[in-house]
Amino acid sequence: MTLYIGREASKLWKRICAETNTEINLLAEHWKYILAGLIFQYIHGLAARGVHYLHRPGPVLPDLGFLFLPELGQDKGHFSEMLFTFVFLSFFLWTFYPFIFKCKKIYTVLIWCRVLAFLVVCQILRIITFYSTQLPGPNYHCREGSKLATLPHPQSIFEVLLINCW
Repeated sequence: MTLYIGREASKLWKRICAETNTEINLLAEHWKYILAGLIFQYIHGLAARGVHYLHRPGPVLPDLGFLFLPELGQDKGHFSEMLFTFVFLSFFLWTFYPFIFKCKKIYTVLIWCRVLAFLVVCQILRIITFYSTQLPGPNYHCREGSKLATLPHPQSIFEVLLINCW
């Protein structure tokens, strides 16, 4: 029994080394795409903050989605955050798990290149729409009467560039 476990452990270690080597080679080849995708996440944050400076609260617009699925309420808003965290962490852990199939054809670096490429395209469209429409937001902090509905104009450029540091 011990001999069998030892033999399988060495196979497992060889597989881990081979997968890691392949991922490092792919990362060396595709690091520019991943870095560009991560930099664009920051640019998207700057654009969202810029819209927050321009935002003027208004009444919540009628929506069929709210008619069929009413909002949870401000006291249950953490459910949305928990669901997002669970979905994101599940995906994140899945991409770094090297033993999904015996012959793995899905590589972490390539998955993240594709995910970031889709995010960049979607966020470019999102930036275009929220700068062109300026609709009142459905979140509680965006509604009329909320202190957080508009941000005061920045005093310096660092207040804009250093997101959530001021």
